[in-house]
Amino acid sequence: MTIFQDAQSAQGFVLEQGRNVEATVYRKRYPTYNYADIVPVVTEGNAWAIGTQFFTVDTTGVAKVISGAANDLPFVSATQDQGSHDFWMIGAGWEWTLEEINQASLFKTNLPATKPMEASDSVERLLYNTAMTGEDLKGAEGFVNYTGIVATDVQANGTGSATFWTAKTGEQMVNDVNDLLDSVRTATGEVEYADTIALPPGAMRLLARTVVDSDKNKSALQLLRETNIYTAETQQALNIVTARALANASADGGGRMVAYRKDPEVIRFHLPMPKTVLTPRQKGLMQWENGVVARTGGVEVRLPGAMAYGDEILAP
Repeated sequence: MTIFQDAQSAQGFVLEQGRNVEATVYRKRYPTYNYADIVPVVTEGNAWAIGTQFFTVDTTGVAKVISGAANDLPFVSATQDQGSHDFWMIGAGWEWTLEEINQASLFKTNLPATKPMEASDSVERLLYNTAMTGEDLKGAEGFVNYTGIVATDVQANGTGSATFWTAKTGEQMVNDVNDLLDSVRTATGEVEYADTIALPPGAMRLLARTVVDSDKNKSALQLLRETNIYTAETQQALNIVTARALANASADGGGRMVAYRKDPEVIRFHLPMPKTVLTPRQKGLMQWENGVVARTGGVEVRLPGAMAYGDEILAP
């Protein structure tokens, strides 16, 4: 057994323990912070870059009927714009005391992983919240509240003229989803398909347990998978995901659903530096410190027309 008299003498032990903690942090999964299932995550670019710059091109002009001897061909034109998106740093840290180091050495155990795992958890939580609702300190918006995405209340055709799905039949719920999918097609002149629907968990559960009137052996969720307009037009399955942040995301605090094309061309979550564990550093005579950091640019919507919000499906 080795007794360390100060933090400096424990350097070799702490650095080795740091590698154990790093492996543990990277192994842990966070199913509740499922932002990558909802928004495409983009890790491209230098981890330390200030931000990203991109270019968009818009073309105008149409072909016309001309004569064989024409010298006035209708020309097309193209205009190019550029945009940028900033990145920022997030992180959380912890300390190990000389007492903790010596106790780990005494009992031949690893240093306690509780504090590193809590730091890692807090970083994941912040990444999830940033992806879903944005980051006020950076003026960033999120998946559920992005300016420029059209928001419309679903039909008020439930019991008592309600919009809430608790007052609707399974068929009416499915119609609400199809209306939202159709709104993306219509708003973009039939150019864009919304291939994904994001729902509050409560709305997903309602779909799963509500039996449709036309077939008592079928749930509204099954009916949606079979009769949604995306599948009807493309012969591909509609992607259905849940996001807790949608439960109170409407302007009135009610449930919101999102129809969108899940593609980085439409929406992306910038993560140029995924979660990274730093190397332990001596802080003082009796302490070591370490941390978990990441760099993100939050959510960026590049084609807001390929997304739509459907509001008031759940009560506030």
